[in-house]
Amino acid sequence: MKLSQFKYDLPQENIAKYPEYSRDVCRLMVLHRSTGDIEHKDFVSLLAPYKEHDLFVFNNTRVFPARLYANKEKTGARIEVFLLRELNDEFFLWDVIVDPARKIRIGNKLFFGEDGGLVAEVIDNTTNRGRTLRFLYDGDHEEFKQLLYSLGEAPVPRFVDRDSEPEDLERYQTLFATEEGAVCAPSAGLHFSKQMLKRMEIAGIDTTYVTFHNGLNQFQSADVEDLSKNKVDSEQMRIGSACVARVNEAREKEQRILAVGTSTMRALETAVVGTYGRIKEYEGWTNKFIFPPYTFRVADSMLANLHMPLSPQLMVVAAFGGYEHTMHAYEVAVKEGYSFGPFGDAMLIVE
Repeated sequence: MKLSQFKYDLPQENIAKYPEYSRDVCRLMVLHRSTGDIEHKDFVSLLAPYKEHDLFVFNNTRVFPARLYANKEKTGARIEVFLLRELNDEFFLWDVIVDPARKIRIGNKLFFGEDGGLVAEVIDNTTNRGRTLRFLYDGDHEEFKQLLYSLGEAPVPRFVDRDSEPEDLERYQTLFATEEGAVCAPSAGLHFSKQMLKRMEIAGIDTTYVTFHNGLNQFQSADVEDLSKNKVDSEQMRIGSACVARVNEAREKEQRILAVGTSTMRALETAVVGTYGRIKEYEGWTNKFIFPPYTFRVADSMLANLHMPLSPQLMVVAAFGGYEHTMHAYEVAVKEGYSFGPFGDAMLIVE
């Protein structure tokens, strides 16, 4: 397929700037992928198609305050520094993205904080905008990390079109986020409130977790028109023995499996073995890129937010829901005034 096939008109006013007052207060579009039929519901009706011992699979990654600002030595130019991952905790090395990148070269020093008390030196170029920073810190690692994170803000996507706020450190985080490492929240999971999780428990719906640390891939579209030639950066993930056992049991007993979010779906499809939808334990990196047509082998339903044009998340959704059905549903969502983005409404795709 072509990248341009995932372009659609999305007015800025359809992109939610803030979440609703409660996590589970949003609209839910239900797409039946076998027929293309669409239903308009509220999120609280999510559980209706599921029965006791059906399985919801969540991504328990935790977003860290990845966006910081620094001043360049001598010129004082303001530089955005986007933390990607820690490379070495002994030498305080981090893989980052800088903007504007043209001003930042190897050997430059960056000063963080109002008093410039935290200093980093650029020691390598990794990509056009990527750099490796060595923070010049005299102390233990935990103290350093606390200081670094205190200077950062929640990495709310730029397309939301507002500045990050202190409240976003909580709002842009799922309630079950335990494994730190993401720079992009698994947005479908943001809708699950304590009340919704309790309703699931009462209904006897089971839960299990994968860990998929969403990287900058989530913010970037493909850079080639022919998607079969597109390459994405690797992202770190883990699927443990408890998740493997429960997913495989659900497959054997023909219980329904809901993948909550595109990152969860990518994790399951990375770990699948054979043709019967079983998965195996997995710890490492994946650059799995899913776009139509694709045969999914584990989950039989998926929950996702309404994603941006040309985004890799939209491609996963279209692969699962069917390209024609999904793009039509997105057209309907725009016309019906659905909210898009991580703080917006949700889509459930079922048979």
